Amino acid sequence: MITPTLRVEHGLIKAGHTRVAGIDEVGRGALAGPASVGVVVIDFSIREPLVGVRDSKDLTPNARNALVPRIKTWAVDFAVGHASPEEIDEVGIIGALRIAGHRALLSLQVLPDVVLLDGSHDWFTPPEQVSFVELAAGLLDAVPPVVTKVKADQTCASVAAASVLAKVERDEQMTRLAREFAPYQWQDNKGYASASHIAALAEFGACVQHRRSWNLPGLVT
Repeated sequence: MITPTLRVEHGLIKAGHTRVAGIDEVGRGALAGPASVGVVVIDFSIREPLVGVRDSKDLTPNARNALVPRIKTWAVDFAVGHASPEEIDEVGIIGALRIAGHRALLSLQVLPDVVLLDGSHDWFTPPEQVSFVELAAGLLDAVPPVVTKVKADQTCASVAAASVLAKVERDEQMTRLAREFAPYQWQDNKGYASASHIAALAEFGACVQHRRSWNLPGLVT
């Protein structure tokens, strides 16, 4: 298993940046619930990666939960932002991830001057043509420059920490929603396409927490 380091983050700081925001998203492929984006800010004062931090997918729920207070102590600042199923339907999943990411950024007390983003595609920077929903949300002030890195969630400690925060917070939301929408068993599948979730869609149809613009499995068309 790869152990995340701060090599990339420290390289950005040595190149002249003051604060680096590691950013990662969760919930992109779910059928229901929000898309969520975590952000963890570090600076030159953080010399070592947090022991035990990994990409959230490589950790058990108990391990993720135990890491949350440690990440919050380790990081200079942190936040998680969310975009609703309605917003996903309105602007698409990429636009919704951008909204969630900007919400996280705007809730920080310590703003970064560069963003380190997992993957090869910069979904965080607003395009030249943006939707009315994004404009109306007031989320399109200037954003820091973005550096993308494939598998940053596995190799970069700030991004891995951001993935843990986002995963834990989104899972908690889905568990709370499961009490109101019990047939879909979101406390277990967290809104993803499990067999029980698809069976519930076939029996009960979609609810307000489903991404209705998607081709939801199990629905009779």
